[in-house]
Amino acid sequence: MSLKVKVDALIIGAGIMGTSCAFQLSERGLRVAVLEAQISPAMGSTGRSTAGVRVQFTEEVNIRLSWESIQEYQHFQDLYGEDAGYRPIGYLLLVPPERLVVHMASVRLQERIGVPVRVFSVEDAQQLVRFDPVNIACTTYGPADGVVDPHSITFTYLRLAKERGAEIYLETPLTKAKRVGSSWQVETPKGIFEAEYLVNAAGAWAGEVARRAGLTVPVQPVRRMVYATVPTTWHHTYPLTIDLPSGFYLRSEGNRILFGRSNPDEPTGFTEGVDWDWFEPTIRVGSARFPWLAEVRLDHRACWWGYYEVTPDHNPILGRLPAAENWVNVAGFSGHGVQQAPMVGRLIAEEIILGKAQSLNIDSLRIDRLFNHQQYKEYNII
Repeated sequence: MSLKVKVDALIIGAGIMGTSCAFQLSERGLRVAVLEAQISPAMGSTGRSTAGVRVQFTEEVNIRLSWESIQEYQHFQDLYGEDAGYRPIGYLLLVPPERLVVHMASVRLQERIGVPVRVFSVEDAQQLVRFDPVNIACTTYGPADGVVDPHSITFTYLRLAKERGAEIYLETPLTKAKRVGSSWQVETPKGIFEAEYLVNAAGAWAGEVARRAGLTVPVQPVRRMVYATVPTTWHHTYPLTIDLPSGFYLRSEGNRILFGRSNPDEPTGFTEGVDWDWFEPTIRVGSARFPWLAEVRLDHRACWWGYYEVTPDHNPILGRLPAAENWVNVAGFSGHGVQQAPMVGRLIAEEIILGKAQSLNIDSLRIDRLFNHQQYKEYNII
């Protein structure tokens, strides 16, 4: 039997962003349905994330989005009865001389906002992780930064939404969307869905979802690799450490080390599988900064890949789409969606119910900026 479902808000995508929005909207009394193309929630970028959360950004809106979200993760058990997997292992950023002025300006901004950040000497940082100090002027450390469990968070938001009446439809991709009267009509292989609001939270597929509605939302998928070592005998937890000169990062995951580096020549598109050719350039750069890493063997079976959902300026696209009434974007987080999902869900609920986000000004993240030359650059992207 072909479905015919009518709701107030239809959310495309059951990753951490889509489920956060579903919870917040259903909490406020809206009838909500979530469409997920895959067989289970969190099977896109959410489930393949390296799961880091941090406040160490250079733009105020990103700092605030992350800090509000981290505070929710810290109290997730008390709020929702589930563990978010929050572990404050910290983020350590290694800063080269040429980035020092911009980076220290961001530290002052973070301090003004009231988020925890510390400036360490190179010598002090060596107590956290051993590294070659060549071309490093200073380091900064976020003691509240760390990692979470994106799967647990996603399924908790989904449970909360369903308890408030929301419905989820798996293996139900949007094939076409159009305006019919004052509503969005969405076609899927399982039937027709009608909603006053359509929320595009499709992650790396957000651009394609928009195209199927005859719209343009500039989000493209770009593959990223995460490499993992075999288990080690070390009893030391390494913070998520980013070598800003090269973009190489590593962190502990149990008794393994996870590491990676973005490939500037990686083409956009839905390329699948781990790029083993990129491993050698990655480990070469990584072991130059962290010589001890060359002593640890790779575990091919523990490595994985996923997609960044990338915008032209590597910042998310939030809020209403001026070209299409009641189309709301929650897309393009370019690798930091898990870090910001709780706050974004609240803001999108405000955007829909109150007409505009209230808790934080998101005007700098609206899609208009990409077409009227008002883009801004977030420097702390890996």
